[in-house]
Amino acid sequence: MSVLRRRAVVAHFSLGLLASWTSGSIAAAEAPVILVVGDSLSAEYGLKAGAGWVALLQARLAAQKKPHRVVNASISGDTTSGGRSRLPAALRTHKPAIVILELGGNDALRGLPLASTRENLLAMARAAQAAGAKVIVVGMQVPPNYGGAYGREFESLFAEVAKQAKASLVPFLLKGVADRADALEWFQPDRIHPLAKAHPAMLDNVWPALKPLL
Repeated sequence: MSVLRRRAVVAHFSLGLLASWTSGSIAAAEAPVILVVGDSLSAEYGLKAGAGWVALLQARLAAQKKPHRVVNASISGDTTSGGRSRLPAALRTHKPAIVILELGGNDALRGLPLASTRENLLAMARAAQAAGAKVIVVGMQVPPNYGGAYGREFESLFAEVAKQAKASLVPFLLKGVADRADALEWFQPDRIHPLAKAHPAMLDNVWPALKPLL
């Protein structure tokens, strides 16, 4: 093969690789984004990277050949107030098609007014919708020692927000985990954060609300 011919082949091959890489990058950039705004239950607290339900969601989407790209904007310890303050920047940056709001548990742990929790979640849902995203509100419950009245009010506020915002609802993220007879065996020593083996069940709780929106 002549030198000129060899150079032409190399150039053609290089351009092909560049075109393929560019096409892949564009496809990834254009993939509809699912933005998860949550706390430690979504931020893989105490787990190996990739073991949490959000990472498992990306794997399930890929296995089902869904084009969506999951962006995990969850922060351990975050409250609805913190999520509300950082959501506008996340919406501008990622332009999500779907926003999953998994916040509120830390509000209860800190004894914050439930009226504020409700107001913050509703504001977040409406802000996401105004940005063109579909919204899923993820419900949470508190242990019985918080008192029956408080527990019922806390549990119901997620459904109220979802109804007001006309958003989808996950009734209880930890269904099948926290309500098991052997629940302690599914949590880390702090009895707050689920073990890795619980996260597939958590994903299964989110999936019925998410699937129709894909």
